[in-house]
Amino acid sequence: MSAKECGHDDDHRKTLYRRLFAAFLGLIVLILFIILLIWLILRPTKPHFILQDATVYAFNTSVPNAVTTNLQITLTSRNPNGRIGIYYDKVDVYAAYHGQQITLPTLLPPSYQGHKDITIWSPFLYGNAVPVAPYVGVSMNQDQMAGTVMVNVKVDGRIRWKVGSFISGKYHLHANCPAYINLGSKSNGVAVGPAAVKYMLTLECHVDV
Repeated sequence: MSAKECGHDDDHRKTLYRRLFAAFLGLIVLILFIILLIWLILRPTKPHFILQDATVYAFNTSVPNAVTTNLQITLTSRNPNGRIGIYYDKVDVYAAYHGQQITLPTLLPPSYQGHKDITIWSPFLYGNAVPVAPYVGVSMNQDQMAGTVMVNVKVDGRIRWKVGSFISGKYHLHANCPAYINLGSKSNGVAVGPAAVKYMLTLECHVDV
């Protein structure tokens, strides 16, 4: 084979590779465009979270610069989308006070939420003598003397959207539920056993996805 024929074959091969690459790139762009178009048409809306109630079993600073917390909460999530389902893959719930986490994270069971569906969770949130900054312990004692303590119930996790048979990648879910709990008198709640009190809250949470 002459050098001229060899050079011609190389040019032909390069042209073929360019065309294959262009076709592959065009296919990727088309798929991404279709996904974007579906996304814009359906306009997925983030789920709505509501903190329904909190049962307080323990909430004190009996140890200096440490907080003991034992709560059970009722948390509801509603999927407002009429055509999009939501997979809750890994979702943790914990309590925070003045920006500091005061309970261990409680893992919620993985679940799927259909169109317009409502999911209810009732996790326990525990924290035994959790170390906190000195100012946090002082602030908590002051709040307890005043009779009202604000606890932030926080939700952190990963969710996926489902449209027909298409399932999206994972998105980070964060919800913050500020709860003002009136500890001044048990008459503000419902006694549950000898020491626990349930407080009805029905507070809407701020959700970011």
